[in-house]
Amino acid sequence: MPENLLSNINYPADLRQLDEAQLPQVAQELRNFIIDIVSVKEGHLGASLGVIELTIALHYVFNTPEDALIWDVGHQAYGHKILTGRRENFHTNRQLDGISGFPKRSESIYDAFGVGHSSTSISAALGMAIASNINGNFEKQHIAVIGDASIASGMAFEGLNHAGVTNANLLVILNDNAIGIDPSVGALKNYLTAVKEGKNPRQNNMIKSLNFNYSGPIDGNDIFAVIKELKRLHKIKGPKFLHVITKKGKGLQQAEENQVQYHAPGKFDATTGEIIPKLEENLPPKYQDVFGLTILDLAQKNKKIVGITPAMPTGSSLKFMMDALPDRAFDVGIAEQHAVTLAAGMATQGLIVYCNIYSTFLQRAYDQVIHDVALQKLPVIFCLDRAGLVGEDGATHHGVFDIAYLRCIPNLIIYAPANEIALQNILYTAQLDLELPIAIRYPRGRGIIADWKKVHFGNYQKIIIGEANCLKEGSELAVLSNGTIGKNVSLALEEIENSGQIAHYDFAFVKPLDEKTLHEIFKKFKNIITIEDGTVIGGFGSGILEFAAHNNYQNSIKTIGISDKFIEQGTVDQLQQCCGIDVKTLKLLFLSYIN
Repeated sequence: MPENLLSNINYPADLRQLDEAQLPQVAQELRNFIIDIVSVKEGHLGASLGVIELTIALHYVFNTPEDALIWDVGHQAYGHKILTGRRENFHTNRQLDGISGFPKRSESIYDAFGVGHSSTSISAALGMAIASNINGNFEKQHIAVIGDASIASGMAFEGLNHAGVTNANLLVILNDNAIGIDPSVGALKNYLTAVKEGKNPRQNNMIKSLNFNYSGPIDGNDIFAVIKELKRLHKIKGPKFLHVITKKGKGLQQAEENQVQYHAPGKFDATTGEIIPKLEENLPPKYQDVFGLTILDLAQKNKKIVGITPAMPTGSSLKFMMDALPDRAFDVGIAEQHAVTLAAGMATQGLIVYCNIYSTFLQRAYDQVIHDVALQKLPVIFCLDRAGLVGEDGATHHGVFDIAYLRCIPNLIIYAPANEIALQNILYTAQLDLELPIAIRYPRGRGIIADWKKVHFGNYQKIIIGEANCLKEGSELAVLSNGTIGKNVSLALEEIENSGQIAHYDFAFVKPLDEKTLHEIFKKFKNIITIEDGTVIGGFGSGILEFAAHNNYQNSIKTIGISDKFIEQGTVDQLQQCCGIDVKTLKLLFLSYIN
């Protein structure tokens, strides 16, 4: 049995001591290592398996970390992490106090740039390359590895457009596997497919016209071919572009055959590859499915309804509508800015547009929300999935800023449902001739009503815009919650024997606030607590403080939520505890007011 090579590779310098002929063994061991860990600890799988050979080749040919290696998104960087000093603690990947699931500058000198959102690698690498020229370092290499789904984003094209008129020592590697999380879409995807199949006689013109030295496509899972080409490109100055073809999920049959499901499969059998089923009988629905099923039902009854998502049809569950009504549901690829302004254009023509974007990704289209939608009072319905703490994806993906960055925008309604019934009802209400845009934020994960679909689906009730609800009467303390975090408040109150002193209000609307109810609360209660699963700076609680200041109320107000720091990875329960919005911490807080 051959000696295990991976166990002796702590850093890329160790890798470079091996003969090139030994590298296929390293690739197999690295694949097995990732499969063994992820099968138990969970995480992103397919993307990293697909670039094992490319990862090894890059660290073998280039002198990292002196040469800068920038990964786009970061789903594909597990092999990179293992080869750069994190093999021994890779089992802590995406866990509380463990290593991040994405490249992170503070974690390793080999992580040249922190990533999590897509299409940033080319601009970042170009910035580094230009800086190297300014600093007189003309030998340093700068490599950006970007997927075919990410390169279709506008920001990637902006980077390519600039790089082509520079003498920057930049190598862009297109990792072409025809899929991001869902299959890649668009004209560029069709172009790349034609290139791979040799059907485009002008196959190099698109990249060459941008003044890049283009090579490829080559087999990105042939380690010797990749090393040979990287060594050649190492000697060429200026902007270069290498097109490699890889297989997402390479080395695990099920991951190759079902690339969407095995992007992040959860726990699975490392030997057979079979996913270990979760016990999901009689569980409440996922919020994304409440959205997907509701919008499909509404769209089947209203021909003006359309749906848009930027590259997340499965994750958002818009796929239900895409399968049933393909002419009215659109995956526009990783292009949040385009998605928002496309929705605005449709709205000008009388269509009712549900634009589904993860909360953390709407940040990328902030100008469009203001300039193209709110300023023109176009009634686009923004459905912000993954709002609040999302768990193991960590700081790059938590949807904790949306209330703060949206609340300051005129003409925009902001709503956070307390449960899945409220979500379906606001989705219904939003298509009833709403004259202003609305942002509906809801979390990752499941709701609280096991029989929602059987009992409640389709039983729509119109919601009064701007109205709060009193969930529990009280005499001494008023707790104002926004959205699904109100569940923690209710559970905490159930554990308090004398909770009759505590009132609980659901302020689903952050904007407009229910000022009539607020006046009643401020006149009745000396102490008020606001609770949210977003940043307290500029969030829902800030809105209550502003109301109090504007109306000269002197009540004691405590705002609870995400403090002024980035929250790292961990389970949602762990992170809620870290932020003080878990049931136990809230219970102790409430008791301190009434005892």
